[in-house]
Amino acid sequence: MKKPVLYVRILTKPVRTASIVLVFSVISFVIAALVPAVDRPAAPKKKPADWKLENAFPNLTFQRPVEFTYPNDGSNPIFVLEQEGKIRVFDNKSDVKTAPVFLDVTKKVSDEGEMGLLGLAFHPDFRKNGYLYIYYTKRKPLETVIARYQASGSGLNVVNPSTETVILRFDQPYDNHNGGKIAFGPDGYLYIATGDGGAWGDQHNNAQNLSAWLGKILRIDINKTTKGTYGIPADNPFAGNKEGHREEIYAYGLRNPWRFSFDRKTGQMWAGDVGQNEFEEIDIITKGGNYGWRLKEATRCYNPRNDCETGKLIDPIHHYVRSEGTSITGGVVYRGTRNTLLQGKYLYADYASGKVWVLTFENDKKTDNQLLVSNAGTISAFGEDAAGEAYLLDHQGTIKRLSLAK
Repeated sequence: MKKPVLYVRILTKPVRTASIVLVFSVISFVIAALVPAVDRPAAPKKKPADWKLENAFPNLTFQRPVEFTYPNDGSNPIFVLEQEGKIRVFDNKSDVKTAPVFLDVTKKVSDEGEMGLLGLAFHPDFRKNGYLYIYYTKRKPLETVIARYQASGSGLNVVNPSTETVILRFDQPYDNHNGGKIAFGPDGYLYIATGDGGAWGDQHNNAQNLSAWLGKILRIDINKTTKGTYGIPADNPFAGNKEGHREEIYAYGLRNPWRFSFDRKTGQMWAGDVGQNEFEEIDIITKGGNYGWRLKEATRCYNPRNDCETGKLIDPIHHYVRSEGTSITGGVVYRGTRNTLLQGKYLYADYASGKVWVLTFENDKKTDNQLLVSNAGTISAFGEDAAGEAYLLDHQGTIKRLSLAK
């Protein structure tokens, strides 16, 4: 094909500057139109940071650790739960060498399968009253028990087992899907996570049954005694109902919310819910929310397989297929200062696959999800210290933390 010829008129008499600019602008436009476009490479994406896990307390090992917490009273000790029934305490120093037993309830606890001593929460006024609360599975018959103990001594470092007061108890049908996390929310109420009772497929439909304790997030007021050992917050979704619904229910439709946490900046409640056949999910828990189980698993109908009324159910903020992992461990929204790249993002893991991720979100919607570590071990729980630093508990016995790889 013959190329077109460009004709440029040579002006021999003076012209104004604007006219010259106009002529050359036209020429430039014509030339640009005739030159083939060049494909320029896209700007390279910033490579994700490389992360590693390090042993936060290299001199300490634990027996099946499942919880890491602290009393929010300005003190510095860390408390770690061992599934068999012991609570250990130690100073929050990397070179600490001992973690003595703070409370031993092994004789009360059935720790087979997913059962055991699973939860610990300190009363918001622990420094004044010495109250702490534990969640454990009781032997013969199998029951879930929420109990209060009282610490004493000048440093509140002694707990007499005889101070136990049972706050709440209910049957635990099987040795799995126990839930187990307890924590005080920003509102001062005690939140309790319960699994659907176990076996397969929630065969008793506990999670959707509003008269059942199981498959729920419960919320109680431990400073009142209208229920004997506790009270019902006035704004609980079923407070004062006449239909036989449990007044303690805060949210429902959960399979096994093994671990939850509160964002210390916003107060928002996050939970990891272990899946059945296809998905593991992360939920933002709201008052009165129905998270779907057993009607659906994550976003897909489960029982029934179709037409499961999904419009009335709350979908997870994120879920993943079971080729990525088969047992989610709910984590924390990071609010520490050691790892600024993680600030305001949700850390979580999978107990079975050993993967650790960070979820980025905005306005309760996921915007990104990044794999941080692929071989973390058997992460049973996350914990925070008073400064908001995050820790990961390996069920094999160590406590780890994330650091940038050099």
